[in-house]
Amino acid sequence: MTGYLGSYATLGLLLLASVLFFVTAFSANRVLRPTRPADPPGKRASYECGLDPVGADWAQMQIRYYVYAYLYVLFAVEAVFLFPWAVVFDRPGFGLVTVVEMAVFVAVLALGILYAWRRNILRWT
Repeated sequence: MTGYLGSYATLGLLLLASVLFFVTAFSANRVLRPTRPADPPGKRASYECGLDPVGADWAQMQIRYYVYAYLYVLFAVEAVFLFPWAVVFDRPGFGLVTVVEMAVFVAVLALGILYAWRRNILRWT
């Protein structure tokens, strides 16, 4: 399909196929399922490795786990930005400007880790 509306026709056919697949899957589910599903006693009870649940259903989590996870994601994502920079740095015309931009980027990273270190966020107690 070429022309101005060709890409829209392709998109429309793809949407139509996906809707047909969705309707077919749910219709097959409705036709093939049992008419009266079994509901044995204890089916909706909590399950802990084959043992009866012990204790309350709410447990308080330490915030430090979330802080470590957040810091890891933050620095992992920012480390991903270093790879494209390393590729572009070798090309002509990207010398000093690229180094200055990355120096600012790494300085912001360093300030973040310095802040976390000074506030004793990274100390495991």
